Amino acid sequence: MSNADTLRQLHQDHLSNYNQQEQQAIELMGLLNKLYNEQDVQVTLFGDALNTTSVGQILALHQKVALRDKEAKSIDIADTLAMVKTLAENKNIQTARIDVGQLIANDNDLQTALQSINNSNDAANGASDVVLYGFGRIGRILTRLLLSQASSAKGLQLKAIVVRPAAAGDLAKRASLLERDSIHGGFAGGVVVDNENNGLIINGRFVQVIYAKDPSEIDYTAYGINDALVIDNTGIWKDEAGLGKHLQSTGVKKVLLTAPAGGDIKNVVYGVNNDTVGDDSIVSAASCTTNAITPTLKVLNDEYGIENGHVETIHSFTNDQNLIDNYHKSDRRGRSAVLNMVITSTGAAKAVGKALPELGGKLTGNAIRVPTPNVSLAILNLNLKTAPTSADALNEFMRKVSNSSQWQTQIAYTDSTEAVSTDFVGDTHVGIVDAQATILTENHAIVYIWYDNEVGYSTQVLRLATQMAGISYTQIPA
Repeated sequence: MSNADTLRQLHQDHLSNYNQQEQQAIELMGLLNKLYNEQDVQVTLFGDALNTTSVGQILALHQKVALRDKEAKSIDIADTLAMVKTLAENKNIQTARIDVGQLIANDNDLQTALQSINNSNDAANGASDVVLYGFGRIGRILTRLLLSQASSAKGLQLKAIVVRPAAAGDLAKRASLLERDSIHGGFAGGVVVDNENNGLIINGRFVQVIYAKDPSEIDYTAYGINDALVIDNTGIWKDEAGLGKHLQSTGVKKVLLTAPAGGDIKNVVYGVNNDTVGDDSIVSAASCTTNAITPTLKVLNDEYGIENGHVETIHSFTNDQNLIDNYHKSDRRGRSAVLNMVITSTGAAKAVGKALPELGGKLTGNAIRVPTPNVSLAILNLNLKTAPTSADALNEFMRKVSNSSQWQTQIAYTDSTEAVSTDFVGDTHVGIVDAQATILTENHAIVYIWYDNEVGYSTQVLRLATQMAGISYTQIPA
């Protein structure tokens, strides 16, 4: 056989194998949709949700995950399909989130794992109305995340978006901003303007657009909205007096702020101190940077102890800066965001102490705004109580943390020598540890954490929103 014939056969073999995987992915999508809609069961692969509408996404996840471990075998889509078939045959499985990647990679027995579901109570999640107050960067990312997933009669239901009164043609503008995004690309779905009912039909779901100058003036029940969770992403009100206006309106039960809050309002980083949220009617999801650094700081403090440290944030510019030099109430932020590195203050390091009291008063922080529109980098300069033996040992610890069931959805890990900021656009992890940049000198560690300050943070907001709405799932494996 000639070299050309060999290459031709190789090409055909690869194509045939990929076609087979595509067919398996199509079958898998049908089963995933059935589990999601009929049994409220969500299936993940090492923390990443398996998209029920995208063959390409499912295959890509199987190619890249492989336990994210040097010694692990890759996960074959055939193994995933076989396990999901077993899940679909068991009608007793209800209201669960099952990570088939962890089960397969760790040789866990599925039937044993499912006993915790079969032996649990029969409580099921209902629907919870959600209102987005504000439709800026975070508001639109939250909308994309909520409405890109398959439709369901359960869980968080986006019912309305509230914006300030605007001129004619506003609905079309809002729709266009949702459909087209210079950073995150086109929206995966359809957006139709419903002028007659003053709303948007997004992926087949009607979302009311309400115009209001003040939260307290809205009667949400007039729009069929009851006991709603309002996610305030305007940043206008940050204390109990201001955010309490939402509770004065009819049809609102709870409020979640997408910014640091003052006073006695809890600043919560999901995965770290969300267990402190009880019946609180107003909660803050803290800042994007606080969310990015706190999980990693927690695991490092638990393992090695942190004496003190400094956090320097290299942060993409935001809408509160000027494009060109102009008046601004804050020092330096009036200078052109697209032409300058701008030193500014940040409360992120101090805010860590609210979510992680054992680090209260131990960290200082500053931020440098840079001319990139998204993805930021936090540099942790830490003095540890117990030092790892080497930078490699520290990286190995963080790699294992990122692979664990507890942290895999929040902390990620990269050891690529080619990684740059744009590689993390759209990454749903709250922080990605860059192993190539880790430095250790005796007990002084420097750890670099990438984060998409829009998508990563918005994912955390929705995790907290889900908890506040009373929605919970049995986790398999625990």
